[in-house]
Amino acid sequence: MKKKLGLTSKIFIGIFLGIIFGFFIKNMPDGTLKNVILLDGILKILGTGFISAIKMLVVPLVFISLVCGSSSMGDIKKLGRIGVKTFCFYLLTTALAITLALGVGKLINPGVGLDMSGLVTQKTTIGESKPLVDMILAMIPTNPIQSLASGEMLQIIVFALLLGTAMSIVGEKADPVRNLFESANEICMKMVSMIMLLAPFGVFALITNTFATVGLEAVASLLKYMLAVLFALFLQASIVYLGMIKCFTGLKLKPFLRKFAGVAAVTFSTASSNAALPLTIDSMEEIGVSNSVASFTLPLGATINMDGTAIMQGVACIFISQIYGIHLGVGSLLTIILTATLASVGTAGVPGVGMITLSMVLTSVGLPIEGVGLIMGVDRLLDMARTTINVMGDCACTLVVSNMEKELDIDKFYSEESQIEAVL
Repeated sequence: MKKKLGLTSKIFIGIFLGIIFGFFIKNMPDGTLKNVILLDGILKILGTGFISAIKMLVVPLVFISLVCGSSSMGDIKKLGRIGVKTFCFYLLTTALAITLALGVGKLINPGVGLDMSGLVTQKTTIGESKPLVDMILAMIPTNPIQSLASGEMLQIIVFALLLGTAMSIVGEKADPVRNLFESANEICMKMVSMIMLLAPFGVFALITNTFATVGLEAVASLLKYMLAVLFALFLQASIVYLGMIKCFTGLKLKPFLRKFAGVAAVTFSTASSNAALPLTIDSMEEIGVSNSVASFTLPLGATINMDGTAIMQGVACIFISQIYGIHLGVGSLLTIILTATLASVGTAGVPGVGMITLSMVLTSVGLPIEGVGLIMGVDRLLDMARTTINVMGDCACTLVVSNMEKELDIDKFYSEESQIEAVL
């Protein structure tokens, strides 16, 4: 019995065939077959149709996911100081991650040298830079329904977080509404899965169109994009996470790194923080963290701490702005930081959601969503590294909070057993 190909394998096949078919079309003579039937016909329907399907889900998915995520924060109220410290830690590291990603993107300039400005299907405008006060005030929706209809992402995020938090405070009386949103969230996740079934065809069409019109320049830029993401992930792990552990705990880093190596092997191979959660909790308890802290901070982190995803979004925004020749001002960069940080609260661990969240961030600053198709072509290769960084951030937060709350067994942390078991 033959084993069915998974979605990842199908996307890789779509990429490979798209590159080959793209070069084939590029060398075809101009005419009805090439320009009308293929580029502006079949490929446009498949590629643009896939992008439109992603756009269709952005607003409902982000709104419903954020309401569900923030409404489930009832445990934070019960745990008091631990909850507040954990939530602040996760938001801080996510903001640092997206800021770091934008800096690396500007340093490496992955999109410079690739001109795709002629492929934008609609005119894109970037608003003038606004004073910080005006940006903050603009986040508050005066009419939430209008914000939803017009796709004002920051206003949607603020309203969703406020609604979810209110539901969490109300408690049991809000259960009917909470159940409704949870059901809607399940439906949205299923719709994502359904649309992702079209991903191999959409990616094939988009990659084909790119290589048919641009050529080899796209390969070099994609490699630079991947390098930029991996470099930013490395900096986040080595400077932000390890730096915070050293700064807030004063502990040696070697025991933590040895223990995390076993967790990293699982997260890298499965590309799922949820799949690795039982091992993550067990590993942190073995290193001296109390169960009361680990059982709260790690599941919460798997839900709201998506630093690796935020890094991808930051580099992708720089990459897409450069290949389409669009300048991002300070106001746009601040909007990206705010949007990606707040959106991390509701990012679900479902294949394809990261791309839809990226579409939301692009929409917030008016960048062309068509760029998602090019990013998706190599995203599967980066997903494993992103997930590992996400979980490393959860573990770093757990260690820091546990130490601050005097819930860390220092002797166990430095024990020889804790170090030996790291490779098991």
